[in-house]
Amino acid sequence: MSTDFAKSIPVLASLNIDESMAFYVNTLGFSGERYGDYLIVKRDQLEIHFWLANDKIFPENSSCYIRGGQVSALYEEFKASGVERLSEFTVRPWNMKEFHIIDPHGNLLKFGCIPE
Repeated sequence: MSTDFAKSIPVLASLNIDESMAFYVNTLGFSGERYGDYLIVKRDQLEIHFWLANDKIFPENSSCYIRGGQVSALYEEFKASGVERLSEFTVRPWNMKEFHIIDPHGNLLKFGCIPE
């Protein structure tokens, strides 16, 4: 039996691949590789892809949800480093503790975990 399980990877829009690379690498601590007008960023088991868009309607109406045990540590790291557009980390009515970040082009990154 294969251990190469299928996984879902968000593919978000970027208005400027270099700016996206700088934000995700320098601000959020991902590593990144650019392939022309395509960007892949990774951090531990997190992976997000970006395509070059020419209209802000795409990133401003896109989002992804990142869920798991390391979310609390990510929030503390992002808060300590002063990440802009970082929400509060709070328990939502659906019993998930969540925060979000809006990247420089408008993509919404939602992070959630089971409350401690």
